[in-house]
Amino acid sequence: MPSYSDVQKAVRVEKFRIWFAWVCGNIIMLIIANATQDIDVLGIITQVLAVVVFLLLTFAAVTMTNRLNRKAADARREVLGDL
Repeated sequence: MPSYSDVQKAVRVEKFRIWFAWVCGNIIMLIIANATQDIDVLGIITQVLAVVVFLLLTFAAVTMTNRLNRKAADARREVLGDL
């Protein structure tokens, strides 16, 4: 059975991975939008896509973090015996 600190470490690492992926995805989209800003139609399309990607990535990251928090709370209760 894992200890309480093991559960905390695992949750911290997973949250870091989730938000690191969020930052990387947004940076990649910004680079693409910046590279195509001088092309009229394509620039507008990539700006709209940048906003959509940002919203989708944010929604996914927040949802995953919330689910992880619920699983972590259950695991903490199990480890500490607070069932």
